[in-house]
Amino acid sequence: MPAPAIKICGISTADALEAAIKARADYVGLNFFAPSPRYVDARQAADLGARAAGRIGRVGVFVDAKDDVIGEAVAAAALDAIQLHGEETSERAAQIRSQFGVPVWKALPIASLADIARADSFRDAVDLILFDAKTPKGTLPGGMGLSFDWSLLAAYRGALAWGLAGGLTPANVAEAARLTGAQVLDTSSGVESAPGVKDVDKIAAFCKAARLS
Repeated sequence: MPAPAIKICGISTADALEAAIKARADYVGLNFFAPSPRYVDARQAADLGARAAGRIGRVGVFVDAKDDVIGEAVAAAALDAIQLHGEETSERAAQIRSQFGVPVWKALPIASLADIARADSFRDAVDLILFDAKTPKGTLPGGMGLSFDWSLLAAYRGALAWGLAGGLTPANVAEAARLTGAQVLDTSSGVESAPGVKDVDKIAAFCKAARLS
């Protein structure tokens, strides 16, 4: 089985970006959801996107965003993929993929097998499913450091590529990868010293542990 790809999400500074590249992560996530402590505006995104060009994949994270918001971000950061992290339907995801011409990832909040089964409805609309922990109502849709029962994915055999997010840290990522077989391992708060503040040593440790899985 090929080694899983690694995504460091919520990158907002050049130092964090360089740390992810040095640690040989495959993707960085740029968060365009304004309430998040990891939010980047178009100017920041343009700078980070230019620094990342040709060195690491750039994934834009959106929550029920309008077309103009997505379009501005895609243009500013030259995004390689669009990650939808809200209540987007398969129809909306397909429309975004068609309109912007870049791969679309859909994050699904997971608490039960029924939540995992929802992935099938996106099989013709997106390029990758990201299984993430379900967060409490009224809180941010991700980046909360919460995980779900990874054994729910033990028998998952979906038609799409898929990744795992939610509470992944340098200490547990190898176990998570072994238990699930995820093709992408995605962390945000798990490599931070405070909400939105990336820790370069934790980024390095996460990437090393993920590759040992």
